Amino acid sequence: MAKSALEAYTTVQKTSQSPREIEARAFFKAASMLREAKENQGDRALYRNAVRLNAVLWTIMQADVTTPENTLPDELKANILSLSLFVDRQSVDALATLDPSKLDVLISIDENIALGLSGDLGDGATAGPSRNRAPAANTEEASASGSAAGVMPAGSFSISG
Repeated sequence: MAKSALEAYTTVQKTSQSPREIEARAFFKAASMLREAKENQGDRALYRNAVRLNAVLWTIMQADVTTPENTLPDELKANILSLSLFVDRQSVDALATLDPSKLDVLISIDENIALGLSGDLGDGATAGPSRNRAPAANTEEASASGSAAGVMPAGSFSISG
């Protein structure tokens, strides 16, 4: 009986969440897994799995923003693709070196994307009409700093378009 109640709860939870909420949860989960991998440096399987899952998430983003059905503005699509290519390079480097410090930037990017998707700007405010577009930043600067701020408009991003 407990199993069916859990299944029912999970089903309701999935159907009651918007695509943005689901996407935010995916990025929060990926960041959490990367953080756990960083904290458990001796567990190489955990490390590899976390980096690979994150890479798959970003591959899904790449695929989604290139579909004709995606209605995001072209500039935002280009920024997402640039950021995803940076994540790809960081992921390859992290897997090649198994250096836990390489996970910091991936964790930061995932958390920033998740916060933007959830509308939580991290300062107790939520994105609204006046704050839903951050000034466009140079993608390389955002990538180098490990922050997606400026690349993703806070609170207005959804890979679903």
